[in-house]
Amino acid sequence: MSAIAREAGALLLQYFQQGLKIEYKGDADLVTAADRASEVLIRERITQKFPSHDVLGEEQGLNDQGSDYRWYVDPLDGTTNFAHGYPVFCVSMGLEHRVQGQGRRIAGVVYDPTRDELFTAEQGRGSHLNGQPIHVSKAAHLKECLVATGFPSHKRHKNPNIHFYHQITLRTHGVRRAGSAALDLCNVASGRFDGFWEFNLNPWDTAAGALIVEEAGGRISRFDGSPFEIDSRETLASNGLVHDALLHEFSEIFAGRGLSPLPEPSEYKT
Repeated sequence: MSAIAREAGALLLQYFQQGLKIEYKGDADLVTAADRASEVLIRERITQKFPSHDVLGEEQGLNDQGSDYRWYVDPLDGTTNFAHGYPVFCVSMGLEHRVQGQGRRIAGVVYDPTRDELFTAEQGRGSHLNGQPIHVSKAAHLKECLVATGFPSHKRHKNPNIHFYHQITLRTHGVRRAGSAALDLCNVASGRFDGFWEFNLNPWDTAAGALIVEEAGGRISRFDGSPFEIDSRETLASNGLVHDALLHEFSEIFAGRGLSPLPEPSEYKT
């Protein structure tokens, strides 16, 4: 998995350095030649080594052969960043093994080619960054935490996350929005972030990163604390120590309790 991710990352870097044509799948949903080329490469390598395995990828959908093994592939997570020349993007691959109809994530790899950072995890064997063990942070109080989130590339007006962004910003040391969910999860695993949340992510966004967080000692769930599943549309990850505090804040926000109002722009008019 690591070798495939590095090869795909090197391909992305070539496209990134030479510039490329941007296309639009929707109003503001970008797709590039790099996305497609990276996924083609990854699928070819998987087929060569594991010809019977199923593959679900962002660009080409599901190749279902009825295997007990399924790969979740995001060939370029952070497409908008990539297309604008902002060097925060990655290749993400997660592997699931299904036993008696129940899937469990057994391996995950996320590769950031601009920093040459390879995050890996194998079930029961911990998480690593470039071969060195990584662990979640030890921050125990929300006000001391740096957390991350993300917003959809389109239909932002239908997404409630701006309310959560505002409230969590007031209750933490800060909120970052870098534009790659897979890297955000890896940054939780490595202790750079203390938590991360996002609405409506896809399986290929989270399959690798979720396992990397768990194997680094972190916790991942839905917004109500129920178990995270590969098809969960709610993703809340943390170092575990502040997870309950984040769940409490989410419960309050959903209920509309204790919300601090947004300031009026007119107050700042000179």
